[in-house]
Amino acid sequence: MQELNGKIAAVTGAASGIGLASTEAMLAAGATVVLVDRDEKALETVCSRLGERAIPLVINLLNPNECAGLLEGVLAKTGKLDILHANAGTYIGGDLVETDLDTIDRMLNLNVNVVIKNVHNVIPHMIDRGTGDIVVTSSVAGHSAIPWEPVYSSSKWAMTCFVQTMRRQLLKNGIRVGSVSPGPVISALLADWPEENLRKAKEAGALIEPKEVADAIIFMLTRPRNVTIRDIVVLPSAFDI
Repeated sequence: MQELNGKIAAVTGAASGIGLASTEAMLAAGATVVLVDRDEKALETVCSRLGERAIPLVINLLNPNECAGLLEGVLAKTGKLDILHANAGTYIGGDLVETDLDTIDRMLNLNVNVVIKNVHNVIPHMIDRGTGDIVVTSSVAGHSAIPWEPVYSSSKWAMTCFVQTMRRQLLKNGIRVGSVSPGPVISALLADWPEENLRKAKEAGALIEPKEVADAIIFMLTRPRNVTIRDIVVLPSAFDI
């Protein structure tokens, strides 16, 4: 069933990982998807494989001017926006005392500030239309204080709060806001995990694929309009935290 037939979605960080899996799932459900990423070459490769309903939009979200042009770029290509999947993010772990200050700034900017700016950018359009869906990629680290990732976990706690506040602000406008909070996902972000933690997770089977997160996102988007899935936590069954 193509339950998203006719819908226009924008996915940030769409060239790989959860963003790409989310894009593929939405396309399979009938949507047209604008893939937002800074990696132009990767976008070209992915969109040529996915077909004409996959539309590339090259934006460096850490550039304030480019970030502010997200909605304008989407509307120039599609004319409307029904779904925003604010997925772009990065990861750092380890002891805070050993963490580079520039790295902290970059991660908090991408994981927190950019998401807030993206939502701020698109909601006037959705309010005018009286409908819309916003899904934020959070993390199980936004629900539990993870001692080996104090900065990352803090950024995802911020997203848990942001999603809950924006859901309350926007429900009167017909806009649903929710987040998907995965456990460890097999992606490039895990390259920054402490080696011992990654080894143990692999040995225990405590990892999930991006597609399994995308399945949860499709579930959220295809509920009746009177139902909001505020947060789904998606864990590998062998993950103990």
